[in-house]
Amino acid sequence: MARARSAERRAEIVRAALEVIAERGYRGASLSAVAERVGLSQQGLLHHFPTKEALLVAVLEERDQWDTGGGTRSDDVWRIELLASLVEYNAMRPGIVQTFSALLGESVTEGHPAREFFTRRYTQVRASMAAILRAEHGERLPGGLTPERAAPLLVAVLDGLQYQWLLDPDSVDMPAAFEDFLALLRPDGPEAPQPPPP
Repeated sequence: MARARSAERRAEIVRAALEVIAERGYRGASLSAVAERVGLSQQGLLHHFPTKEALLVAVLEERDQWDTGGGTRSDDVWRIELLASLVEYNAMRPGIVQTFSALLGESVTEGHPAREFFTRRYTQVRASMAAILRAEHGERLPGGLTPERAAPLLVAVLDGLQYQWLLDPDSVDMPAAFEDFLALLRPDGPEAPQPPPP
């Protein structure tokens, strides 16, 4: 019973953190702001999440659950169009994308609390991307790469676009740029621009 109550409380804290991040962004998402929202002292919140990084990793895990519809089985392969929809959805929640990108950048340092999360996540995401590419193109993409070799490049485009968009959202249309990238993967490549009428 106590364990169930603790799990419910943790879930409530994660939901509150998502709200605070959406409203105030990564830097404004303080532990005290989250604690206040759920009616806890900061010390009470630390009982459930000992550091801000631990809470933010829980938020990102929750985000991944939403993005994949609660976790996909290995035979539930997304279509590539769903990836484009996910990019569009991310463009509507900059606070969460900012949290992901900031923690990702910090996690490359030795001993960072989010390092294990991102290492594990990228292993899973590369495998998922390879499955998506295989479902779309078979064993070889139009350029000759296998899905496994192309998967890290697809992940790099997704995350790299997020950084560029966060830095300069007026200049980088993240969903449109991702659609342009997908056009490069099609057998006939991107459509050539039509010449202006004479």
